[in-house]
Amino acid sequence: MRRSRPSDGRIRLAVAYAATAAVLGPLIWLWQDSLLPEAYSVMDMGYADYGGGPSGSMEHSGGGASAHGGHARQEGAGRDVTQLIADPDRPADIAVTVVARKQRFRLASGRAFEGYTLNGQSPGPVIKATQGQLVQVRLVNESVPGGITLHWHGLDVPGAADGVAGVTQDAVAIGKEFTYRFIADQAGTFWYHSHQMSHEQVRGGLLGALVVTPPGKSADASQTIDVEALVHLYNGVRTINGREGDVPVRVPPGARARVRVINTEYGVMPVWVSGAPYRLAAIDGTEINEPTPVQDKAVAVAAGGRADIEVTMPEDGSPVRIHLGGPSAVVLGSTSHVPPPIPRPAATLDPLTYGTRAPLAFDPGTPDRRFEYDMGRRPGFLDGVPGLWWTINGHMYPDVPMFHVAQGDVVRMRISNNSGEAHPMHLHGHHAVVLSRDGVPATGSPWWVDSLEVGVGETYEIAFVADNPGIWMDHCHNLPHASEGLTAHLMYEGVTTPFTVGGPAENEPE
Repeated sequence: MRRSRPSDGRIRLAVAYAATAAVLGPLIWLWQDSLLPEAYSVMDMGYADYGGGPSGSMEHSGGGASAHGGHARQEGAGRDVTQLIADPDRPADIAVTVVARKQRFRLASGRAFEGYTLNGQSPGPVIKATQGQLVQVRLVNESVPGGITLHWHGLDVPGAADGVAGVTQDAVAIGKEFTYRFIADQAGTFWYHSHQMSHEQVRGGLLGALVVTPPGKSADASQTIDVEALVHLYNGVRTINGREGDVPVRVPPGARARVRVINTEYGVMPVWVSGAPYRLAAIDGTEINEPTPVQDKAVAVAAGGRADIEVTMPEDGSPVRIHLGGPSAVVLGSTSHVPPPIPRPAATLDPLTYGTRAPLAFDPGTPDRRFEYDMGRRPGFLDGVPGLWWTINGHMYPDVPMFHVAQGDVVRMRISNNSGEAHPMHLHGHHAVVLSRDGVPATGSPWWVDSLEVGVGETYEIAFVADNPGIWMDHCHNLPHASEGLTAHLMYEGVTTPFTVGGPAENEPE
């Protein structure tokens, strides 16, 4: 038998080391490159995307947050996001104080739950305003660890009031407070929730309804009866306004009711009606133009989205059931008789063709910027953690696009989903109109959204006017998806932020 010479063993060992280094070296580099600094500015995330428009005075260092020291950049003339506020000299028309606590509490149904409350309850108090009023909300954090914020979902508030930790403010620590001020200039159905560790805090109960009604409604003798229906799961238990099971609402025969459905969950919620025809009066706080009566069709409400269902009660006094994602429902009419659930209709109403066309105030056919938002998925490292992570335009967080705009730009965005899972996409501070789905143009009422369900393999074209300066999140509202990297930002020329993700305030928006 031939014996190996010592030099042969050294060669084999060297080859083994080289092979190991060839395999592990790139992995170690990718792992290290994915690590996020203890604090970083979202202004330095990823790479600039000007959408074919001019860069103006905006500069972007790019390269991902891991390449920077985490200080918000202040080059050039511009405005700090904290300056984007409602009139500081105008007195508030609506003033509310909400106190946030971590505690064990009972839902309206009586079930005990360990989570978070606002003024001792969850959902928090319904905040109501009349269109045009200035709303002031004082948030006090009594005992929520890690801090808290409030984001006004769907209401296009000034940049400083958006309530995103690390972008528009620092998280409000225990014993501290923060005051939000905004003019409720949109009538519609909205909601509010924490945007600090939102994937945990929203699920845990830090949320509530926000309703803005048109002026003069209270003086209208024939006014529609308003019913809020905020749907939320507490440890898997489906509730409507914190109650399990049906929610009865007395509505007289012949009267009209508007049920303001708010989906706070992570997936699409079907809504259907039995006992009378209905109209889909509004989507995401915007009225449908000339809605027509609907029967035997469900409405698909995106995660974070809202749908206003309007019903005229039967003259014979029979009840109407508004099914909300399952057997539980809002039951309108007499409280002495509750009709049984019926199965979801096979057909679903399509907002792309519902209602009557109306002109837009801008021309989306001649945009100043065109953006792509292509969602995918691939293996890699996110802040040093290996996994299968979401991508935007082929890039993983934080190396994602920063969409740059100038005030007044007409913006067109193509959103496509090649990730294998559906995503409800939410753009802060703006409403966008849907132009087409999978190449099919919209033919119904202008379909304005702030929360758009983009199904697997679907492509939407949307457009909006950049008329609300700030630095705005554009993310998936399946909140765990956002925490797994499905987050980008819309950045206005000349707007900066002094806040950082991480840092002493431990800002963690998702």
